[in-house]
Amino acid sequence: MTASPLPRVGALAIGVIAAATLPLWVGDFYQLHLAALIGVYWVLIAGLNLVVGYTGQLSIGHVGLLSIGSYTFAIVVGRYGVDPLLTLALAGALGGLCGFLLGLPSLRLPGFYFAMATMAFALIMAELSLAQGELTGGGAGLPVPAFNAPFDTPPGFYWLVLLVAGLITWMTWNVARLMWGRGLIALRDSEVAAAAVGVPVFRLKLTVFTFSGVTAGIGGALFASLQSYITPDTFIFELGLFFFVCIIIGGRGSILGPFVGTVVLTALPEMVAPLAKLGNFFYGLLLLAVVLVVPEGIGHLIKTVIARFQKKQPDSQGVQPDIGRLVTAIQRGHAS
Repeated sequence: MTASPLPRVGALAIGVIAAATLPLWVGDFYQLHLAALIGVYWVLIAGLNLVVGYTGQLSIGHVGLLSIGSYTFAIVVGRYGVDPLLTLALAGALGGLCGFLLGLPSLRLPGFYFAMATMAFALIMAELSLAQGELTGGGAGLPVPAFNAPFDTPPGFYWLVLLVAGLITWMTWNVARLMWGRGLIALRDSEVAAAAVGVPVFRLKLTVFTFSGVTAGIGGALFASLQSYITPDTFIFELGLFFFVCIIIGGRGSILGPFVGTVVLTALPEMVAPLAKLGNFFYGLLLLAVVLVVPEGIGHLIKTVIARFQKKQPDSQGVQPDIGRLVTAIQRGHAS
């Protein structure tokens, strides 16, 4: 017998209601800004999780795709007056195209070299944004317009981010739980074994990486609007490492774990605000503690704690042998 899904559905419903009503009971706009930032990061990390957590590809350069979405939104909306929601979709499409073009040659490389290729891509995008000053504003950067009403206020923007994040979470959850997810995990554990059972290794890698480019482009557009002003310094390489670490700390191979990692690492600077100079120290300490104590990640730890408090049902019922029929069958065997 399997455990009843009702507690899980109830917890999910409470979480959705709490997130949807957050602007009504949150303390101030800064906390709402922090919640929106978590949602924006999660839009990117949800797609990156399929690449890193499920497929096992070490991509550390998604900040380059994030910058593409951000500059696309700032230029297209700010200079040409295109509708922001339409530009949001355009940023996602451009991010997906760049992800496809980046993945086409680099996904054929083994793990370490693929990580270096993505890092090089992020550095190239930073240099391009500096060199193309007429388009990107160079080192001075660009102002970024807000979304139109009703998304031009902090609560309205938060609900837009929540809607987009919920949609992408639903998409990644469906990918992870169906045959695609099994194929990705098989690929992560052993490419040779996955190819032997018919998993299209390169096509699967490229599809997932392109999808992560779409989410990075959309996340970049939302990120730019939230920041209201972007420069090349906004997209530092450490931000790409931050996305990667959120998945590692949260736990690979699940949706809940990386989300918890995103929440914890985004909120951590606020929790240690009096010790702001030691921010990187706490990041490193948390990463070291997770790797040593719970290498499967925070998400796995939460699942283990919940499982201990749930009433376990017996997995199977005992089967009593029919001694009489067994003796009769043995006797017939000797007689023949």
